[in-house]
Amino acid sequence: MSDTTKVVPSFHQMVGFHFLVTFEKLPNAGNLDVSFQSVSGLDVQMDTETWKEGGENRFEHTLPSRSKFSSTLTLKRGLLKPGQSGLSNWCINSFVHLKIVPLETVNVQLLDENHNALLVWNLAHVWPKSWKIAEFNAERSEVLIETLELNFNRFSLQNANSNANRN
Repeated sequence: MSDTTKVVPSFHQMVGFHFLVTFEKLPNAGNLDVSFQSVSGLDVQMDTETWKEGGENRFEHTLPSRSKFSSTLTLKRGLLKPGQSGLSNWCINSFVHLKIVPLETVNVQLLDENHNALLVWNLAHVWPKSWKIAEFNAERSEVLIETLELNFNRFSLQNANSNANRN
């Protein structure tokens, strides 16, 4: 009698609440510049073009043309004093003093339970686009949230275990 039991490899869904954002070559970046409440904007879509084939009137062909990145990374965190954060200082220099210095790379890392990177998004040519402070409201006792919107040209996705480029 043969054993027909199949061994199924273990599979775990990745969770989206354990992550880290690092800013390469950001002056005076500290431990406070990696912790965020949320990160969004890591999306890409395929642009398409339509082509009308002569003699075929029932439909148009839809063809892929190029990848289009969202171009805006949105980061949210509790507001820090400008002197406490290299990231805040970088934004102030951009918005107040008009000294816009793009960062070559910003990394968003999805971490596992042991704080090891599972996936890494490497964003290229990043600069501050918007800096918003949440509403002041005397009726609520909430942490004051700052929202940073950073423009980027493109990103690549790496599987941190194999370092194989996926996008």
